[in-house]
Amino acid sequence: MARRTVSHEDGTIYEFAPDLDGVATVDPGTRLTVETVDSLEGTVGAESDLVESVPEEVNAATGPIEVAGASPGDVLRVEIEAIRIAEDRGRVITMEGFGLLDGHEGIEAPRTRITPVEDGAIEFAGIEVPVDPVVGTIGVAPESESYTTLVPHDHGGNLDTTAMTAGNVAYFPVFQEGAMLAMGDCKAAMADGEMCGTGSEIATEIDVTVDVVETARGIDRPLVETPDAWTALASAETLEEACELANRDAVSLLAAEHGLDATDAYMLSSLVGGLEISQVVDPLVTVRNAIPKAYLSDPFGR
Repeated sequence: MARRTVSHEDGTIYEFAPDLDGVATVDPGTRLTVETVDSLEGTVGAESDLVESVPEEVNAATGPIEVAGASPGDVLRVEIEAIRIAEDRGRVITMEGFGLLDGHEGIEAPRTRITPVEDGAIEFAGIEVPVDPVVGTIGVAPESESYTTLVPHDHGGNLDTTAMTAGNVAYFPVFQEGAMLAMGDCKAAMADGEMCGTGSEIATEIDVTVDVVETARGIDRPLVETPDAWTALASAETLEEACELANRDAVSLLAAEHGLDATDAYMLSSLVGGLEISQVVDPLVTVRNAIPKAYLSDPFGR
């Protein structure tokens, strides 16, 4: 099957809402190339270009892409096959009112650093950092409330997690007919935490295959499959709340896999799970809890 292209020129969103209209409709199993712009949409091209505060519209997400036949209760499967850098430079910025150390002594905002891309690395202040692209914002239409593309929640959104990278598979709960997938806000490189509020923001081309998982064992929040683990993602106002949600999801998965009650599954999660921080700078913070496949073979019970 030929790969279909959906571009930011076809449409972008700045809000994941329950009533989205698709800019393209595809069948399950369709192979796509999704073209994205950087999170600041080309407004920062030099270090003299400063961003004073978070723009009203930021993290443009290409789409939405309607997946025919996806219905509430299903799970949308998004295999991330490749992420290609589509420009010769990224940008890292600080903004007033944003970032983990915002307002701390010695931290200047706004500031811009351009990160040229060459030979598989970005250059930051004379330091080479390997290119390792991630998709910052990816999600589906939510169940009832609307969330800007700056906010992560159960629908996905601005998850800013290094697990959202080539070679992994993302799963999202379907809340609306057609799922309404959108993605963007990619980074050429980003560390767990995304401490200053950005990675190396850059335009990309993302190769994905979308499919629908029909299962009686659904999910409440995004899940990522890596070669070695199943990783539950959760976002909340505090790290503690996000960790609790991610652990609850892990407990449910382990209980179903092994026929355990909640307490035994909780105890098992304390032996085999792995809580990690994805980002601590967005309006809601995001964590993930990885369960090795040795202890969780298939969260959907197929």
